[in-house]
Amino acid sequence: MSVNILDRALPWALGGAVFLLCAGSAYGWTGVATTLPAPAALTVAAASAGATVVARRSVWPVTVVAAVAYVWLAMWPPAVVASYYAGLHLGRRRALWLYAAGASAVWALGGVVSSSSGGHRALAMGSSPNVLILGGALVGLPLVAGLWSHARRQVLVAMRERAEQLLREQVLRADQARAQERARIAREMHDVVAHRVSLMVLHAGALEVGAPDGRTAQAAALIGDVGREALSNLREVLGVLRAPDASRDPQPTLADLDRLLEQSRALGLVINRRDEGPARPLGHSAERTAYRVVQEALTNVHKHAGGAETDVVVRYLPAELEVLIRNATSPSGEGLPGSGWGLVGLRERVELLGGTLEAGPHGGDFQVLARIPAA
Repeated sequence: MSVNILDRALPWALGGAVFLLCAGSAYGWTGVATTLPAPAALTVAAASAGATVVARRSVWPVTVVAAVAYVWLAMWPPAVVASYYAGLHLGRRRALWLYAAGASAVWALGGVVSSSSGGHRALAMGSSPNVLILGGALVGLPLVAGLWSHARRQVLVAMRERAEQLLREQVLRADQARAQERARIAREMHDVVAHRVSLMVLHAGALEVGAPDGRTAQAAALIGDVGREALSNLREVLGVLRAPDASRDPQPTLADLDRLLEQSRALGLVINRRDEGPARPLGHSAERTAYRVVQEALTNVHKHAGGAETDVVVRYLPAELEVLIRNATSPSGEGLPGSGWGLVGLRERVELLGGTLEAGPHGGDFQVLARIPAA
């Protein structure tokens, strides 16, 4: 904000400085006085200042004013401004040479007029050595400074464009590498996990058909249903991996928690659910995370706790949702092998929402406690 204000104020400050220097030149403060009446001299000074203010947009007004002011009144400040902006804005070589030729002719004409004027002006600005020195100092140096500024701007613009191009290429390469990795993971999951789950569903169907009793058939049917649901979820995950922007089916929330508990009860697990506090709808992310916490905890009960009785408590607190899953530990301490990454992934999922997850022994039992912000 301050940079923009300074950038807008700079032309006006330069115009004010040109006005003061032109007025000083007209009244002899800079060593050369004119015989022009004060109102006319101040008018030329004001015109020089106005042309300086608009010199950023067009260099020709200040060039014309500078030529008239120098030849007529020996006012040099507009010439300095015109030469600098000519070097800054006249990028074409032909226009630059045209300006240099015109400035040299005007400067020579001003020397002739100063020489014929007599007095101090003839001595200061009419002699050949002084004309050359003043021309180099008041026209040549500002022109070179403008050319240097123009070249510097071009270099900075080229460097900025190059940096932006490199950044775009880097982002593109990263996106390509990410897409290739996601496709590789999707292929591995499809070839290994989906194949094994499909075999499990097929075997469960065969067991259901040839079951010796109704209870075995019911268990086989449940295993088949769970396997088919797992395949459906796996297809959704594979779709996300292959096409991150693809539409997905709604993810399970707390409204689907009873169905999850019934699936575990059908496998012989005793589950007691208790809700505390007034139930209210929460954000989809919070409810989906709570569902995944219960799902992973029940999976661990099946694998490691020997089907121990389990309590599932959902507490609706004013600022957060608490999910507690507590079960007795397996007497033998044996169970199916686990990767150890389930709870780690849950903890990361909960922490992404600003919550916390605690898992470990508690009073002879094993409990998982998740605190998820309600907002």
